[in-house]
Amino acid sequence: MSDETYMIECRKLVKIYQTGDNETLALKALDLRIKDGEYVAIMGHSGSGKSTLMHILGALDVPTSGEYLFEGTDISIFTDDELADIARRASASCFQSFNLLPRTTVLRNVVLPLLYSKVPMGEREEKAERVLRLTGLEENRWDHYSNQLSGGQIQRVAIARALINDPALILADEPTGNLDTKTGEVILGTFADLHEKGHTIILITHERDVADHAQRVITLRDGEIVSDCTNDGRPRGAAMTGPPAPDDEELERLTCDAPFDEEDDEVAADEVTAQAPSADSLAAEASPLAIPAAEAPATEAPAAEAPAEVNA
Repeated sequence: MSDETYMIECRKLVKIYQTGDNETLALKALDLRIKDGEYVAIMGHSGSGKSTLMHILGALDVPTSGEYLFEGTDISIFTDDELADIARRASASCFQSFNLLPRTTVLRNVVLPLLYSKVPMGEREEKAERVLRLTGLEENRWDHYSNQLSGGQIQRVAIARALINDPALILADEPTGNLDTKTGEVILGTFADLHEKGHTIILITHERDVADHAQRVITLRDGEIVSDCTNDGRPRGAAMTGPPAPDDEELERLTCDAPFDEEDDEVAADEVTAQAPSADSLAAEASPLAIPAAEAPATEAPAAEAPAEVNA
């Protein structure tokens, strides 16, 4: 019997969204454990359940059934007020859309969560300055409005705001989705620095190169975990001789029912969208994963010819 303790422990999590007479099963008896201080990436196609899982892990939603233990306490039975306290105090979320106030300074945006806490007025800006330095945002930008910043600078402000309450857990939903490659690498470097300082980080993404920055990669499909590997190329918990983690081709197979043909791509994406939970429940859901279209055959099949005459 292992005596290991976990920050996060999910036991048979089920999440069902009800819309009229229709039910959408977003999570199917999912089991998951994450240790304090881990850096985990959760991958999956649109509609796989990854944003639903993030909302539950961040205390923004509750499962339909099953248990969610956060630091040893089952919060799946908490009231809305108790969940709000956990979401404010113990966890923090960074979203692809940033969610900053556009005509408010960087410093005021970061201080905002402390307005709902008991932190004395004199300490609020001091804490905001400390977390801004952690993200590496230049001090001469702190008095700028957020709509005067670049995409990478805005994301750093969003990360700083997430850190202001000293959360035990940082959840990042597609944090590089609106950024160019170079700026995305800078933001991922910020998360790496935060991880080295002891933060537990869960990164939601559909990009393999983004997931490669984490210690551990979990792949979801249709509300179930289909792969859980460390980034040293081995399934989690396997011996050194264990099979390797899925490569890009295998991940495509795991995260999609089948490769899309070019003509079927839009149809398949529409079907996934139609099956997804409501927009209010999954406002942070990422865009459908772009799957390379299957190559057309080298030559077209010849047109059917009239049957040849048969000699009597």
